[in-house]
Formats: sequence, C-alpha cells, structure tokens
Amino acid sequence: MKTRRPHRRPVRDEDGFTLVELMVVIVIIGLLATVVLINVLPSQGRAMVTKAKADIATLSQAMEMYRLDNLSYPSGGEGLQALVSQPATAQPGRYRPGGYVKSLPNDPWGRPYQFAAPGKNGPFDIYSLGADGAPGGEGENADIYAGQD
Repeated sequence: MKTRRPHRRPVRDEDGFTLVELMVVIVIIGLLATVVLINVLPSQGRAMVTKAKADIATLSQAMEMYRLDNLSYPSGGEGLQALVSQPATAQPGRYRPGGYVKSLPNDPWGRPYQFAAPGKNGPFDIYSLGADGAPGGEGENADIYAGQD
C-alpha cells in the first residue's frame, strides 16, 4: 500500500522588504539629511563673505595697476568702470589696452561692488554692502571692505 505524504505548498523564495523595514530606512535617511543641512547651510553665508573678500582683493590689485600706469587712481565718479574701459580723464597712451579686468563682478548677493574715492582709510575703498544690501549691519549683513578680517 502506498503512503501518502501530506500535500505541501512549494516554498517561494521571496525577496523584498517589508513596510516596516522601508520606513526605518526612510527615517534614517531623513535624520542624516537633517544633520547634513544643519552643518552645511551656515557655511554658505561664510563662503559668500569669503568670495566677496577675494573679489575685493582682486579689484584692489587692479586699481593699484591702474594707478601705476596712469599715475593716479580713478575719481569717485569714474568708479570701478575705469578698470574695464578707459575713462575720459585717463592720460592718452597710458591706459592698458583691454583694461585691468575683463568685467566687473557682482558681489555674491548679486549687487555691484561699491567704490569710494577718497576712502575712509586710504585713497579709495572698494566694498560690498553685505547680504542685506544696506550700509552697516552685523554678521553676514555687515559691510565688507578690503583688508578686513
């Protein structure tokens, strides 16, 4: 006589994740993203201030080269544009062909750099009004001048 074995269902090799496992992974990714954002976002403001200082230093060097060629700094009315194109008051034959910078950059907040001649502590000042675009301020909103720490 034949013995019957109980009928078994074939075991499926199911690969996949349960809903709980997926939710745990999503929560972990969210926590990691939060930690990264908390640490990275404040660095953006510092980076913008650093870029402004570098731009101001570059424009100040170009202004010194202008003075060496033309024997004086541009006037307050000529401003930084004198570094790009020859002003009417420049001595003929002394202005460098092509100018001293290819184009004037904007500050990291999208506004033009400011120029004052004479400056507060020297023959000229090149500065940015900071994140708020208004004179004065503190932190990221503070005005940024050449040589300022």
